Formats: sequence, C-alpha cells, structure tokens
Amino acid sequence: MLLTAELLLSYQRCERRAFLDVYGDPAQLDPFGDFHLKLQQDRFAHERTVLAGKNYYRPEYRRGDWQAGDLATLELMQQGVEVIYQGVLLSEMADEEAPDALTFLSCPDLLVKQPGESIFGDWCYVPYQIELGRRPKQDYQIIVAFHAFVLGMVQGILPPTAWLVLRDRAPYQVNLPKIMPKMRDVVNECIALLLQQQEEPEVFISRQRCNLCRWYSHCYTKAKFEQHLSLIPGVSPSRYSYLRSLNLTTVESLASANVDLLEPTIERDIAIQLVRQAQSVLQNQVILSETPPFPAEALPTAPIELYFDIEAEPDIHLDYLLGVLVVDRTAKTETFYPFLAEQPEDEKLIWKQFLELVLQYPEAPIFHFCEYEVDTVKRLAKCYKTPYDQIEPILARFVDIHERVKQAVTLPVQSYALKHIARWLGFEWQNPKANGQLCIYWYDQWLKVSDRNYLDAIVRYNEDDCRATLVVKDWLVNFIKDARQNPA
Repeated sequence: MLLTAELLLSYQRCERRAFLDVYGDPAQLDPFGDFHLKLQQDRFAHERTVLAGKNYYRPEYRRGDWQAGDLATLELMQQGVEVIYQGVLLSEMADEEAPDALTFLSCPDLLVKQPGESIFGDWCYVPYQIELGRRPKQDYQIIVAFHAFVLGMVQGILPPTAWLVLRDRAPYQVNLPKIMPKMRDVVNECIALLLQQQEEPEVFISRQRCNLCRWYSHCYTKAKFEQHLSLIPGVSPSRYSYLRSLNLTTVESLASANVDLLEPTIERDIAIQLVRQAQSVLQNQVILSETPPFPAEALPTAPIELYFDIEAEPDIHLDYLLGVLVVDRTAKTETFYPFLAEQPEDEKLIWKQFLELVLQYPEAPIFHFCEYEVDTVKRLAKCYKTPYDQIEPILARFVDIHERVKQAVTLPVQSYALKHIARWLGFEWQNPKANGQLCIYWYDQWLKVSDRNYLDAIVRYNEDDCRATLVVKDWLVNFIKDARQNPA
C-alpha cells in the first residue's frame, strides 16, 4: 500500500475519507463539479505564478509509474539541478512491525537545491509545497513535514527546513522540529487505521468538512439511512463524542434525554436546543420557542419591503452582485433589481446603484439571511468612503431572517441554511443544482470567456435567494401570528 501526502491530508480531515480512498468503490465517488474544476484551475495558475522566472527540471515518466518517476527524480538530484518540479520520492516503511507492502510516496511541488551534506555530495534539497490557502494551517504543515521526512530518507539527511508557498504572502518557513512529532503521530494513526481496521469508520456529516468531498453522496446516503445524529443541527463532532459516551446515539434517545445529564460538558442552553431539535425531527413538527417570541417590530410587515442577497468572489475580494427584491404589498407587485458588476472595477458603480434604490424607500425594512449582507455593506461603505450618517440609517433597517428563525422556532430540518428551510417550506430554485460555489465558478468563467449565459444563471440564482428569504419571512410571520392567536 502507498501512503501518500494526499492520503495523509484526507486522513487529517476525515478518517472515513482516507479509508474510502483506499478501500472504497470508485464508482461511488461524486463526479468532479464545476467548482472543483475552478479550484484545480486556480491552483495551476498559482503554480504558474510561483514557477515564473525559475529554471526548473521536471522528471519524465509515464503517469502513475511511480518507480520510474522516483528513478528520474533521483537522477536529477544526483546531477545537482537547482529546482525540480513535481518530483517523485519513494521509500519503504522502515518498521519491522509494518507489512513489506507499505511504501511512502512523496510528490513535493518543488525540490530546491541548497548547500549541505547528502548522499549526492555537498548539496541537499528542501521541499516546497504550493497551496491555494492563505494561512499556514497545521494540516498543510504536516504535509510539508511528510515531504521532508521522505526526502530525508532518500537523500540521507533530513532537510534543514521546508516551505509552504501560499497565496498573497511570502513563502512560509515550516518549523520542522516542532511539526515533525505531530506528523509522525498522524502517520502512525493513519497506518493503524488503514492496515488494521476492517470496517468503514463511522459516518459523520460535517457541513464544513464534507462540502467538497467526493464521497459526500455515499456518506450522506448512509447517514440518512441510519438517521445519524450528525444530521441534527448543533451536533458537532465533539458533542457527538460526548453524547455517544452517554449512549445517546439515536434521534429517539436524544429526544428523550434529560438535559441535566448533558451538563456541564454541554452548556445548558445548547443542551436544551439539542434535545428540542431531536424532538422536532423525530415528530416532524415545528416547536415554538419556550420564551415569548420577539415583538412584532423585530419582524415587521410593511407596505414596502426589500429582500437583499449578495453574490461574491472571495478570491479577489469582490462583491459583484447586489440583488434586491422590492415587494410592494399595497400594489401587490414584486420587482427584482440585480446590480451586477460585469467587470471587477464596476463594484463601485453597483454600490452607488444599490444605495440609490434603498434610499428611495427610507421606511422599508431590508430583510436578509445571515450576517454577510450587513458585513458587506459596512465593507463597501468603508471602501468607497460613503458617509457614516448615510449608512447608519440603512443598517438600522436590516432584519436577519436566519437569526429570527432560530430565536423563534425549532424546525425539523438538517440545517438552518436558507436552502434547507425554504425547500422544507416547498420553495424550489429554478436551477436545483445552483449554489454559491457554483456562482463563483460561473463568474470566473464569465470573466474568461464573456459568455452571458453565466451571468444570467447567477442573476436567476440570486433572485431565487431573495424570493426564498421572502417565503421564509412570510411563513415565520404567519406561524407566530397563529401561535399567538391559538396558544397551546
């Protein structure tokens, strides 16, 4: 078995993912999506930038023939070339307890020559790893340390240093003495999992970690079938570990749990919400908050209401679409205004257009979902020097529907994201597969090929987000009104 840097990265993010990478059925992998392809393109572009002006050598070998790649890389190292791009390093596991078949495979992005003593002569190589991230996260550092570890076995001396090449910052020097022990622990744990465990590790659906994993559909199907507690909002990995220690591993057991039993490891307010969430899912019913819902003015219904949603390209710090749905309840009209920056330099223009629209309706509440819209308005105001006395009254009109939903009710949903709630209410997006990540890809493609179909798709998605927020808001208003008129 090959233990690769990619496998080690998978293990750090999810043990189950690493196990499936080795033993899973490749036919169950999700296909690469457009956003995956964009990330690959971005990484390639980042590599091109790093390599610009460098005189480098690349080992020649047939794709997947790691032995040939290793030999070609060793030949370049023996020649003492200055920079090797996408080299291949192989080393057998030097542990008598490990099977003979276990081999380390390291493919650092760059091997850079520097003075030192090695089996090649008075020079050695140090590894450089190119990553799209902007922070030297520990999982990145462990991967670089793995490259240094294998390189040390190949050249007969551990490299004195190793580097991460991130975006928008100078190369980051990894502290090998500090990170090496952690790397060895991760390697040993990964080996133990892959060589000793016969069954798949338990499934756990994490909204953040599972987002881009190609095993997601396979794992989600299993979690859904098992009614796994990770599908209950608020059940984090650490909380699940504690619940499992209490033998609370099913929706039924959590729904009937004594809140006092969960304290103090889980704060009481969170414990109460976890139990209520399990009860809501189990009964497939909405549960009204035990505390009185917020006053009516906190969720206003006005003659004219604005629904606001943004699409952004975070890689270039650009908010390129400010979408506003104007709902005139008196005239019974709904008009959508997409303020779209067709080029990044148009952001200032659409900010001005947005302000002109919202100032036309000085009494209209501005509904949005989550905090991003508020933060963006503050950012754009600062960026384009909009007077604070003009922005303050606008910010005072913002109403976060996500916050209001969580304050007032517990819903039988797997997530309190807009899509989950709106779809539970019966709302559907015109493109069921559209999401924020796909919009990032579409906008990137628009900038590259000028195909207006990409912009049209983004605008449709943004309008649907605004209309979904309207659906959730109207439902919440009516639900609270009925609850007040017909108390239990």
